[in-house]
Amino acid sequence: MLRTALRWLGVRLAGYLSQPGRTVPAAAPTDLDLLSPVLQPGDVLLVEGTSRLSTAIKYLTQSTWSHAALYIGDALAAAPGDGEARCFIEADVKEGVRAVALSAFSDLHLRICRPVGLSAEDRKAVIGYCIERVGNQYDLKNVLDLMRYLFPTPPVPTRFRRRMLALGSGDPTRAICSTLIARAFQNVRYPILPAITREMSSDPNCSNCVDEILHIRHYSLFAPRDFDVSPYFEIVKPTLEAGFDYRALHWEDAQGQQGEGG
Repeated sequence: MLRTALRWLGVRLAGYLSQPGRTVPAAAPTDLDLLSPVLQPGDVLLVEGTSRLSTAIKYLTQSTWSHAALYIGDALAAAPGDGEARCFIEADVKEGVRAVALSAFSDLHLRICRPVGLSAEDRKAVIGYCIERVGNQYDLKNVLDLMRYLFPTPPVPTRFRRRMLALGSGDPTRAICSTLIARAFQNVRYPILPAITREMSSDPNCSNCVDEILHIRHYSLFAPRDFDVSPYFEIVKPTLEAGFDYRALHWEDAQGQQGEGG
């Protein structure tokens, strides 16, 4: 009886948190027609969400980005019915780990983060890791995991905000999308934001050399913004990739008439 009641409450909370919040996006929606040709398998798509849950995550991580999805290309068949290609894997608090089409991100501000130098074999492994977990569901009996997001801007000291994302059931992968993707990249030892320590080199021929030692951070501590600020992911902007020419822009002058370039 208790488990049933907790699950019922969890479903209600998940539904509430998935509803639109009051935040205004930082930028205009991304043009999907420009985005689509630029995408490559293994790209991480960052999303500026507008739900109540997104508002809390953006506050806790002090970032524009509240969601992440992995582009998998044509690794899956098209969805039945509408025939739209399911080319992204994401973790949703209501639906769990699922495959969605590009149209799922229409009218949203997006950013492409691309792993640099990732081998074809490791790219396939990253994609396969996420595909294998499609259908995993977030345990909605873990009500505490959801209650922490009821307040869009909880009074949490800055140094504890990232930790707050990892509280609860111990399996935040199913609630926080970025941890699923972080585990996939860690599985092939591709860095995102590793902790780095520096030690004097043991090379006898270089007494002043210093070795950098990378330490893997726990996957539960990763947030969508980490792919944005990572030195190992390239930011790809569709407008520039399509061939941007500032001279072709049409400006409006102060009197409401077209100025230079008009």
